[in-house]
Amino acid sequence: MKSLQEYRDAYAHAVVQSAGSASQRLIAAFASTPREHYLGPGPWHIFAGSAFGSTASDDPRQLYQDVLVEIDMDRGINNGQPSLHALCLAACAPAPGESVLHIGAGGGYYTAILAALVGPAGSVLAYEIEADLAARARANLGHIPNVRVIAASACDGPLPQADVIYVNAGATHPPDSWLDALNPGGRLVFPLTSHEGYGVMLQVTRRGTARYHASALARVAFIPCAGARDDASSDALATALARRSVQAIRSLRRGTHPDDTAWCALAGSWLSTAEPQ
Repeated sequence: MKSLQEYRDAYAHAVVQSAGSASQRLIAAFASTPREHYLGPGPWHIFAGSAFGSTASDDPRQLYQDVLVEIDMDRGINNGQPSLHALCLAACAPAPGESVLHIGAGGGYYTAILAALVGPAGSVLAYEIEADLAARARANLGHIPNVRVIAASACDGPLPQADVIYVNAGATHPPDSWLDALNPGGRLVFPLTSHEGYGVMLQVTRRGTARYHASALARVAFIPCAGARDDASSDALATALARRSVQAIRSLRRGTHPDDTAWCALAGSWLSTAEPQ
């Protein structure tokens, strides 16, 4: 039988390659992060194919496949699709020495992968609004010195400056505090979702004081991000998603009125089909 590490290695290569990436750093981050450490004892409730079911045993080898693993059924919280996270992390490419804000840390699995990517010279500040999950993440991540977990919303005020902001809960619009916290060249990756149905994983890159490139990474569904939901933005986004291609998004604009390049107007900002000005 293959060793547990051999399963991790094969899984890491598979999920990163399925994201269209050949990043050896990203493969190494997935391969060196024990998923079972962040998910508690098995058997585990996983989503494979089209339905949830339990793993046959508590053998952690069963976690090294591209499946969702349930964290809390009542709250609809799961560990996320590894291949989707690999796609997003390949796109925003956290580099050694960079600072990361992880919003919606859950049990800390992807927080640990972010910490591996930025290395000991970098830092990860993880926000988790659910107090019990924050405590769990803090315990799970206690062995990683460049990670700090805060049991709080990341939508209630100013945030520390960061090179990468990685959000794992759906927002109808990017709050001003997220955009303001981006360093020049900083990348914000978040699920832009309406109140109903699928949304889009959006990457926003700060090109200057008020210049932001934007691009769609994938169609996604996520639990809502408390504090980053707005009814008017949800309605506008749902209409845009039904009528327009997400691949047309080129930039995010702030402080101006939407013009004829507008893809969708959101609270505090709008998406444009034109390149950043």
